[in-house]
Amino acid sequence: MVISGVVQSVIFRSEDSGYTVMDLATEERSVTVVGCMPEVNEGEYLQIDGKWVNNAKYGEQFVAESVDFSSPVDAEGIVMFLGGGLFDGIGEALARRIVRKFGASTMEVIERAPEKLETVPGIGKIKARQISAAYRENSKMKGVMLFLQGHGISLKLATKIYDAYGEDTEKLVTENPYRLTSEIEGVGFYKADKIAAELGFDKDSDFRIEAGIREALTEAGNRSGHTALPEADVVREAAALLGAGEERVLSRLQRAVLQGDIAAESVGEGDEKQLFYALNVNYFAERNIAVKIVKMMACAEDAEYDVKKEIDVFESENGIYLDATQREAISKAMNSGVSVITGGPGTGKTTIIKCILEMCRSRGLEVLLAAPTGRAAKRLSEATGEDARTVHRLLGQDMSSGRPTFKFNEKNPLKGDVFIVDEISMADVYVFSALLKALPDFSKLILVGDKDQLPSVSPGNILADIIASGLVPVHILTEIHRQDSGSLIVVNAHRINEGKMPVIKNDSNDFFFVRKSAPEDIAHEIVTLVTKRLPEFFRISPAEIQVLAPLKRTPAGVEALNAALQNALNPFGKAIEGSSDFRIGDKVMHTVNDYELEWTKDGEKGYGVYNGDVGYISDVVRGTLTVTFEDGRVAEYKPGERDSLMLAYAVSVHKSQGSEFPVAVISLTPGGGALLNRNLLYTAVTRAKQVVVLVGSEETLRRMIANKSIRKRYTLLKEFLCKTTEKLGLLRH
Repeated sequence: MVISGVVQSVIFRSEDSGYTVMDLATEERSVTVVGCMPEVNEGEYLQIDGKWVNNAKYGEQFVAESVDFSSPVDAEGIVMFLGGGLFDGIGEALARRIVRKFGASTMEVIERAPEKLETVPGIGKIKARQISAAYRENSKMKGVMLFLQGHGISLKLATKIYDAYGEDTEKLVTENPYRLTSEIEGVGFYKADKIAAELGFDKDSDFRIEAGIREALTEAGNRSGHTALPEADVVREAAALLGAGEERVLSRLQRAVLQGDIAAESVGEGDEKQLFYALNVNYFAERNIAVKIVKMMACAEDAEYDVKKEIDVFESENGIYLDATQREAISKAMNSGVSVITGGPGTGKTTIIKCILEMCRSRGLEVLLAAPTGRAAKRLSEATGEDARTVHRLLGQDMSSGRPTFKFNEKNPLKGDVFIVDEISMADVYVFSALLKALPDFSKLILVGDKDQLPSVSPGNILADIIASGLVPVHILTEIHRQDSGSLIVVNAHRINEGKMPVIKNDSNDFFFVRKSAPEDIAHEIVTLVTKRLPEFFRISPAEIQVLAPLKRTPAGVEALNAALQNALNPFGKAIEGSSDFRIGDKVMHTVNDYELEWTKDGEKGYGVYNGDVGYISDVVRGTLTVTFEDGRVAEYKPGERDSLMLAYAVSVHKSQGSEFPVAVISLTPGGGALLNRNLLYTAVTRAKQVVVLVGSEETLRRMIANKSIRKRYTLLKEFLCKTTEKLGLLRH
């Protein structure tokens, strides 16, 4: 349905999303119009395509789906338009003088003969030019925005494209819509392909083939964490995506490498030699990491400091004992440019960090602690009693340019002597590369993590690659030091990692196994445990319990459990208009790294909400959701931005990485094939701090523990570390 009229007033407008609420005067009556649209001004004449809705709070509204702009048509409309704020220095009084002078021809004068404006009292030559320029720029911008929105691009994304290309937007997009996929964050292959089809592009065009290759490499990273792919894999996956011949794809792939649009690297020797291809962003991130690690190793002092006495003092003052492996790890960390400390729960990683902190403090060295996520940083702070920050915050992330930049970098390095990064297995190659660029060459970097956990959700395999390179000193902790009396969580985590069935005791107070076989029975039991049995038995709230599931779309998977737990825990939460998933009060998780999303906390403002951040929907106003995260940050999600949120009563094991929960209830749903493996079960169990409850069959449990298969992850970091070391003539440790 189409309505038309003059904008009387703009009640609300979000500059981020373009969501607007306005009063529109039609021939019959005044109408409230809502929706995402380019900036509108009072007095403008609009034709709006959309539909009527009855909002429970605000009454009848017209929801705009597309907007067509026209110049105001009568004298009063022109006055409203000129005085509506678009033109600096023009208020209602000056607007009326202009209209009295030129009447219905006012808009034509402004656009084509601005010099005539100088005859109006209060307008000189400069102001006349400014008024005309502002009008022309506004007209061009709206024309471009309508062009982009006409091709299914959201207003927020259209604004980003216009900011990048300006008045050349339509020309550049028409010439090659696929350029958007590499130049504008948020435009994927399928969106560009749809625009190209509407513009009449040949499906065999070079632009499309190369964009398909980039999409295949991008998907390999998003889906499986690869930063590169062997030639045969790239060609096969891109050809399938494009519906093109493999020879055609290979030819364009090789051409893209010559042009520098795609990177290539030869890996292996002799008959095992393969050519790998990578997106430039992945290729240079991993190469930069390798170069900096090798440089820091080379810059480390040759002299070995004997730290035995200092360790003895730490043991005596804290009443603890450090085994030989722990002592060696501390010594190497204090004497190496880069070192790795890895081990499972209870093996003393935190104790080692505390000892290093004490030694550094006694030597007057400045130590900075960091972790990839807010949750992991908070845990590190609690464990050490020292300030720990996310890597993003440590680097001083800045979004003022519309893209993530960092205050600290190779030109402005961080001030510090020793940098300790916990949960390193969770870090992605992009942020880790940015961190290393900001480290002084002569500082020390200590990486701490658990090599047996699942690799990061994002592309890369940093911890595994650094260990496999053999360049950096690695200390693997195996002896369990933290084991509370009667506790089975730590013991069973290590048993699972060793391929053994967990110990199940009737008198256990922290590790339970509830035997159920049918997926429906597993799901029902989990809902009962979360809502009744566990809160009553341990005197805790359901909010302290996190359900983990290996699979998404099964009767006992993430999606079904979320729906069941939402109905059980938040049955009366107010439904949110336009969403079948969310209610006020729901527990939700942010599922992508969004460096641009603004948040506030105790008067502080910042940017960046990341994959795995958990919070609760605390409010909704005019379709905008407010989410209060567990660390106190508050962020708003405009209409169209909800795709980055999911219910989090139950989450996948992958999404739980780096987090620690008081109680973890783990769904051992049958099926899943190779996905249900030992690595995944070990990661799930180690998320629990106080209590673990496994729900499923003994057969599924036994099968997961027996399954050692880990999906191959293609990366180039190990190769770069080895090649860089050889080039610099360094000896490996």
